[in-house]
Amino acid sequence: MKPPILLTSYVFPEVIELLQQHFDVDDNQRREAFDAVSLRARLRDKAGVLVAGGDRIDEALLDACRDLRAVCNAGVGYNNIDLDACTSRGILATNTPGVLDDTVADLGFALILAAGRRLTEADRYLRAGRWGRWSNDLLLGMDIHHKTLGIVGMGRIGRALARRARGFDMQILYCNRSRAPEPVESALGARQVALDELLAAADFVCLTLPYSAAVRHLIGAREIGLMKPTAVLVNIARGGIIDENALAAALREGRIAAAGLDVYEGEPAVNPALLPLENTVLLPHIGSATRATRAAMGLCAARNLVAALSGGTPPNLLNPAALSRRRG
Repeated sequence: MKPPILLTSYVFPEVIELLQQHFDVDDNQRREAFDAVSLRARLRDKAGVLVAGGDRIDEALLDACRDLRAVCNAGVGYNNIDLDACTSRGILATNTPGVLDDTVADLGFALILAAGRRLTEADRYLRAGRWGRWSNDLLLGMDIHHKTLGIVGMGRIGRALARRARGFDMQILYCNRSRAPEPVESALGARQVALDELLAAADFVCLTLPYSAAVRHLIGAREIGLMKPTAVLVNIARGGIIDENALAAALREGRIAAAGLDVYEGEPAVNPALLPLENTVLLPHIGSATRATRAAMGLCAARNLVAALSGGTPPNLLNPAALSRRRG
């Protein structure tokens, strides 16, 4: 008998086909919305689960799901999973790093362009029938080329973003817990600086760092106050890294020029203070949203799940300490 698993969100057919070779699959191709109660009920008798970032895997759920042996996230971020709770129960947890780096970096640079050149504002202006004649000062944005890009978090996505910025002859500063290897710095033309220096010097600030409780509201009123009034803030990491109330106030009062956001602290809810602001580009967490990349993420998560439930070590294991305690 095949182990039963749950898929909490829609996945592409090739992912289902791979999983059905190994498991009794309870899928969610109808795109049902699982609240905490319904997720617990569906997961109660399952050996594994493939989850999306919006699914919270916490102690209460794990206590109700005694047969669960693996939690595989279809995404690189995993702040939706209580990793310590999984480890203490011998439940293997995985993510999907690497397969989405370039796609997310593409979206990050698109936000830099859109916010800097006021593209969505211009689109709304035209569609509203407000464009009556050409004007020398109509919807003036800022140049991207030759400007300074500050990258907060110089991991795989941060480096991919820096490679794109090189094509625009941008100066690149970065802030990271550890210094990038010298060959990486040299190839990217990047220089490590402290966060405050980066915020004060950069024309565009892009957040690409992993989320943890330690970086919640890392960018707050004080940090935004260090930025140039002409600066643009872009977030493709996690919403909680920015104090959104402080950001909305700064944008409303013109203390920074614009923001491009793909992630939000309470998503899918968006801070209502952001919604009326013309100088924001707001996207519904679509950083990895191409057919090819989302399929690759699903297949990566599926392979992690196959390895975890067949007694192997998943390629992208987040909690190796759980191996010695693993269930089953």
